[in-house]
Amino acid sequence: MKSYTITVNGTAYEVTVEETGSVSAPAAAPVAAPKAAPKAAPKAAAPAAGAGAVKVTASVPGKVLKVVASAGQAVKAGDNIVILESMKMEIPVVAPQDGTVASIDVAEGASVENGDTLATMN
Repeated sequence: MKSYTITVNGTAYEVTVEETGSVSAPAAAPVAAPKAAPKAAPKAAAPAAGAGAVKVTASVPGKVLKVVASAGQAVKAGDNIVILESMKMEIPVVAPQDGTVASIDVAEGASVENGDTLATMN
């Protein structure tokens, strides 16, 4: 028998492996489940005519940690608009396309639900 120390998330575990003497094909190594990446804001439809044609919405419930963009600011697709805190994680909500921020519809500290409008864009 061989003993090993395995550390997982800072906790050490002693593991003993017993050799059985039989030879068989090695089992597939267990694969750790990947950490779920924060969901990006859903892509909005092509803008219609008029101010604030594209809604930037929350993809998770949480609290507005920081408002990054401001009304009138030009942004590119993928630029941060708002940072949410959800389940002790910072979730960036990004611009779905290039454009101009028409309005910011939330304030820092506000609670939001999935689908709530955070900002509008032209």
